Amino acid sequence: MFTDELKQQAGPIIESIYHDDFIQGIIRGDIDKEAIRHYLKADHLYLNEFAKIYSLLIAKLDDRDGINFLLGQIDFVLNGEIEAHQTMAAYVGEDYEKIIRDGEWYPSSDHYIKHMYYNALRYDDASFTICAMAPCPYVYQQLALKITERHDLTGNPLKPWVDFYTVNMDELMVHLDGWVNSFAEQATESELDILRRNFLESCVHERRFFNMAVRQEVWEFHVKDSIINSRN
Repeated sequence: MFTDELKQQAGPIIESIYHDDFIQGIIRGDIDKEAIRHYLKADHLYLNEFAKIYSLLIAKLDDRDGINFLLGQIDFVLNGEIEAHQTMAAYVGEDYEKIIRDGEWYPSSDHYIKHMYYNALRYDDASFTICAMAPCPYVYQQLALKITERHDLTGNPLKPWVDFYTVNMDELMVHLDGWVNSFAEQATESELDILRRNFLESCVHERRFFNMAVRQEVWEFHVKDSIINSRN
């Protein structure tokens, strides 16, 4: 299957994410709380846009069952995934709504979501968008499985976050894989190359998203503005 090929190629990127500071901090249960705040502020906005991109996919599908499934996914992204965010807010020790109140589009998250919108608006077939979107649930699923297989998180305050992504991504991946594999059977080699690149680029975007939180990434012009203002 074409998606099996994509996942095999993405394997080294996901393994790198696993070894990066964000996931290792999750595993130890001592990740910097400022990194979690930064992550939640960005991910709240990201998920809102992710849900909107699902709505763009609906217009590209003729499959009634598929449309109903995506409607359910919109609800899951907007409401169900808050459960994982609440776990992180509890770790920080602050109210979730207070944390996300000042959410911001940081450079890495901004680039990532625009990558998805470009594919949603540029191509008629849903597969191009799906290959840009699918790494989000897939990377989280694979990271959660790696953590669960390699570590005992008993007593870790972030264990519910890991558990959430261990069990909630399977059905979604089956649907996404099915749509892409069906299109891939009659796609040209040029189209397959775009699908591959979309998928792998998004895996890299996922890595940058996590690292963005650890580094407390901001737009450089904010820093420059503050320097300029301090001189006036």
